[in-house]
Amino acid sequence: MSQIPRLEKNAVSHQLLVKGKPFLILGAELQNSSMTSAAYMRTVWQKIADMHVNTVLGCVCWESIEPVEGQFDFSELDQIIHDARSHGLHLILLWFGSFKNGLSTYVPRWVKTDYKRFPRMHIKAADSDDSNKLQTADVLSIFHTEAQKCDARAFGELLKHLKQVDGDHSTVIMVQVENETGLLGDSRNRSAAANKRFAEDVPAELISFLEEEHDSLHEDLKENLEHFTKYIKSPEAEWKSKSWEAAFGKSKHTDELFMAYHYAKYLDQVAAAGKAAYPIPLYTNVWLNYVGKDGENDFPAIAGGGGDPGDYPSGGGVTNVLDIWMKFAPNLDLIAPDIYLNDYVASCRQYRHRNQPLFIPEQRRDEYGARRVWAALGSFQALGTSPFGIDTLGVSNPFTTTYGLLSSVSDIILDAQRRPGSSLGFFFDELPPPSSDGKQRPDPSPPITATFGSYEVRIERCFVFGHPGAGAGMIIHINSETPSEPPRFILIGYGFQAVFRSLNTKSIFTGILNFLEKEPIRGPDGKTELRTLRRLNGDETRSGRFAMMPGPDPDYGGFPICVTIPARTMVAEVEPYSLEEEGEL
Repeated sequence: MSQIPRLEKNAVSHQLLVKGKPFLILGAELQNSSMTSAAYMRTVWQKIADMHVNTVLGCVCWESIEPVEGQFDFSELDQIIHDARSHGLHLILLWFGSFKNGLSTYVPRWVKTDYKRFPRMHIKAADSDDSNKLQTADVLSIFHTEAQKCDARAFGELLKHLKQVDGDHSTVIMVQVENETGLLGDSRNRSAAANKRFAEDVPAELISFLEEEHDSLHEDLKENLEHFTKYIKSPEAEWKSKSWEAAFGKSKHTDELFMAYHYAKYLDQVAAAGKAAYPIPLYTNVWLNYVGKDGENDFPAIAGGGGDPGDYPSGGGVTNVLDIWMKFAPNLDLIAPDIYLNDYVASCRQYRHRNQPLFIPEQRRDEYGARRVWAALGSFQALGTSPFGIDTLGVSNPFTTTYGLLSSVSDIILDAQRRPGSSLGFFFDELPPPSSDGKQRPDPSPPITATFGSYEVRIERCFVFGHPGAGAGMIIHINSETPSEPPRFILIGYGFQAVFRSLNTKSIFTGILNFLEKEPIRGPDGKTELRTLRRLNGDETRSGRFAMMPGPDPDYGGFPICVTIPARTMVAEVEPYSLEEEGEL
């Protein structure tokens, strides 16, 4: 059997190795149930390949592979894997087992209809003011063992089968365990079994972890541990008979902590069964809590889940409980955020917590979303990104251009991801229209400044005349800067310009020594060579001051001279230089 896909740690983060080589996931997720049909997928494989996607995310449903308990049918999946492979595409399988979007709608009918063997969760009745009135939720209980056992068995059979049919090919490179787990409609399960567990002692392993690891916990979790922190420092602290509320206080966040611990243990049991059969990378994804101060737009809260546990799936791996998931689901290699409405950059930063690998399994599929993948890959060393609903888009979409460019330089990006501090990804959104009084509203994407070696670089919108447009890209410092080798940078993207300033205190001038438009050429060994097409200067550098990477259709503002060239290859190499002078001028 060839080398199976795995995650490899490096000096910065981790990278996914496929057939022994670093692999950048240019992913795209299908609509929820698209991959249940090989016939349907045959109508979209080529379209997806034409978008420069290299990895398709699609479901494997428990109800499809085990329609009768103990009898497994992988025929549809086998055809899908074969067809993906024939189009040169990899797969990330999404296991819709016990949980999908906080519900249990993809479980087999023999699970759905046997309420006694597979109990459901109970939540406060939505149509009643009586807090004691409960309703049965469409989600399996995590406080009974039978569902866990059956889910783990099915997932283990799935991974065992993958090893048999795909172990020599690595078409499937990762598997997602469940989907956006957590409880909707209430902050915790209120069934008799759950209430009993809630009143029992908090597990000693959780108490020890929170106490011993307190300083390294995520700040969002620390905020919800005020009661706990005070208690463990008090002289009367005694854990032998302390319920969850006694330990953590009475709040929705205590409920969330309770659910997170048990969800993590549940998924870890499922993941462990898969790892034992075929140890490829496993992760689970997260429906993020949407908090107004963190949101990037004005979509209604219901679309993002809201700010309270139960508005979003309570117990899922949000930052409030991320440490709990990372500790108590060790068979998951990472916890991955689905980023739609939250601040994209802030979410990327939060999910690099404790230096775990970053992967964005779901995000927006529009221009707004496509611009943001540059930040994930360039600044946070993401394994990859994945817009949702790719199969219902045409080939001409924002990700086709973005992924086409990223694909052409993927090994250059992967190399930069292994070197600390060598790359920065960024984006510039469209400027808002002026206010009613004619004043320009604040720029949603102001310039950013970063330091690479002995130079400070300011990245800003590419602009001479007219209206500055949107843009996105990455800057990569490609050498170690020795006296014999001046600094060199690769610029990738569009709609931005770079301004360099030497940090040498003796410098009296910083300029551009070389600015070359490059064409990525893939060599026979698979490595990318950057072939020089043109030497840029004059208007393309605003008279030697800026390394300009225009958009495809720059606005000249009615100015009759075209002083900005449209984007072409969107790849360039720039070499800044500095002059020093002793004494007074």
